[in-house]
Amino acid sequence: MGFRLPRVVDAKNLLQMSLSNASQAASKGADIPKGYLAVYVGDDQTEMKRFVIPISYLYQPSFQELLSRAEEEFGFNHPMGALTIPCSVDAFIDLISCLI
Repeated sequence: MGFRLPRVVDAKNLLQMSLSNASQAASKGADIPKGYLAVYVGDDQTEMKRFVIPISYLYQPSFQELLSRAEEEFGFNHPMGALTIPCSVDAFIDLISCLI
């Protein structure tokens, strides 16, 4: 008897695609695909990671909580030039895996 965790596998694949999209965008200067947005995630500004996520995540209550924390910490002036979310990368990955 085994357990299958399709959400975790899907989240891992999505994040790998997000990271590869981010590196391609940075290397080619390409735009973010339609229907996605770039966010920077991390507790420390020197260790921020860029993720490209679907816009549909913005409507999820758990993601809106992160957006509220970002607003409290940064207001509308984000130091990275894009939406910056002040949480650990591991916590963000856990959240994304629940949204898939």
